[in-house]
Amino acid sequence: MKARIGIADTDRIVDLEVDDPEAFETSVGAAFSGDEAMIWFEDTKGRRVGIPRGRIAFVEVEKRQDRASVGFAAGG
Repeated sequence: MKARIGIADTDRIVDLEVDDPEAFETSVGAAFSGDEAMIWFEDTKGRRVGIPRGRIAFVEVEKRQDRASVGFAAGG
């Protein structure tokens, strides 16, 4: 699934692919309740991104049912 993290006071958005959206949401919530100044995120490819906690504007997680499906059929 795709997760998007907006950076405050900029137009920058960090896009990550995550395996388990619920686990990702839980880890983000836990990070905000801690004392760490930097929150680290890891995607499915092992890429790690650190963002200062006070600079995170929003976190958006796309789940399977959020995706729009488009189908094509032969007309007759």
